[in-house]
Amino acid sequence: QVQLVESGGGLVQAGDSLRLSCEASGNTFGSYIVAWFRQSPGKEREFVAGIKGGSTYYADSVKGRFSIFRDRTISAIYLQMNSLRPEDTAVYYCAAGRPNTSTVATTGAYYYWGQGTQVTVSS
Repeated sequence: QVQLVESGGGLVQAGDSLRLSCEASGNTFGSYIVAWFRQSPGKEREFVAGIKGGSTYYADSVKGRFSIFRDRTISAIYLQMNSLRPEDTAVYYCAAGRPNTSTVATTGAYYYWGQGTQVTVSS
């Protein structure tokens, strides 16, 4: 059993940066892949970035702007978001699961989800 809590969202202007945090409690991440998803009103939840060991995965829409990384001294995963755009506005969710390489971007492959944190980017 893993519980995930996201934080770090807020209201920013286009071009600004934010760093989101995902902290785990109950158990360690272990062999799980940990990922960030986002969902805007009226749209399906979409994959943003994921990490497992030394491997990282990114959606095409955020490559070169977002970076996912972990702090190995604590059970936490971060999403550094740079050059934010209005289309990045969404609720961002942290998730953990055991997808294979082919299903890393699939919501159904993840077992545990956080409550989400709102990111709003104004133009």
